[in-house]
Amino acid sequence: MSGDAEQEYFVDGMVEDIITGLSRIKWLFVIARNSSFTYKGNAVDIRQVGRELGVRYVLEGGVRKAGNRLRITAQLIEAETGAHLWADRFDGALDDVFELQDQITDKVIGIVEPNLQRSEIERAPQKHPDSLGAYDLYLRALPHMATRAPADARIAAGFLEDALKLEPDYGAAHAVLAWCRQICFLRGGFNEEDKTAAQRHARAVIDSGCEDAGALATAAVIVAHTARDFATALSTIDRALSLNASSSMAHFIGAHIHAIVGQSVEATSPAACGLRLSPFDSQAFEAHGAFGLAAIQEGRFDEAASHFRAGLQLNSRFSLFQFFLAASLALAGRVGEAKPVVGKLLELTPGFHFRMARELGFVPAILDKIAEGARLLGIPD
Repeated sequence: MSGDAEQEYFVDGMVEDIITGLSRIKWLFVIARNSSFTYKGNAVDIRQVGRELGVRYVLEGGVRKAGNRLRITAQLIEAETGAHLWADRFDGALDDVFELQDQITDKVIGIVEPNLQRSEIERAPQKHPDSLGAYDLYLRALPHMATRAPADARIAAGFLEDALKLEPDYGAAHAVLAWCRQICFLRGGFNEEDKTAAQRHARAVIDSGCEDAGALATAAVIVAHTARDFATALSTIDRALSLNASSSMAHFIGAHIHAIVGQSVEATSPAACGLRLSPFDSQAFEAHGAFGLAAIQEGRFDEAASHFRAGLQLNSRFSLFQFFLAASLALAGRVGEAKPVVGKLLELTPGFHFRMARELGFVPAILDKIAEGARLLGIPD
């Protein structure tokens, strides 16, 4: 859509990179360049494109050049209805055109994946239960994971177990089921059977030839928390990012794992990268959590509280962040401000006690500080 023949090489290169990047997301069916390029430069009806290519979504964009500046636009459209799911623009100088191309490619891929998944989740309940496949069951499970509450996790687990009956090697289903069982362990009574099942499903992903970056990242954090196998967890994050460097989830979870093992410097880079790729992603609160844990480790408690507040703006019902916020405030000498936060924490998780945080595997440099915060607040061990 650029209309500028001189910049055609740039546009074509960027589009090829985006197609390649989207193709690495294994749950997406992406049309190859030879087919999608037939529409280049033509004014076509998006509904027609969807019908002719057999796709539900269309990503389109354009480039405009003014002097030494480029403006790139991109929009994601539901082909059947023509509804816009996302749109953005990117500006930069022509001086380093290929670096700009890479930045835009990464940003678009990072944003498109969660937007498409959100749209697919909304679509799944419209299907008749008799026609549900493994993927539809997986999608139906995901909304129940937002609260990270045991009751919701058990509902999600039912969908995922049904999905695995249809596709026993479904990596994404194994990963989220591992996550369900970890939630049930940490927040549902510390039943060792839940912990063992979480590890088993996580290992099923890691030990397979899974090429789903999101599934690998989820499995990585489970083995980090439940088995304290940090070496495997971090190598699995590296594997996920080698498959899809634009996976915001892999960046967010990688930041979290680096943070809990006390690698505060290493945690900040993937956290910032994930936020650049997908600032409104449902998992973006993990980046703020990584910043917060790094600040706690380094004794910057007021700053830590600010980071956890930012994370709670994205996921207000995540009770562990309520605890981390309250502990940070207490450590900063702001116990009075922390009390209402503790009230919210106990509203979300009645009977919360410190073991729920201790089981996550923090290094002593963090664990000892948050334990002191819990003591100041009267939270039982």
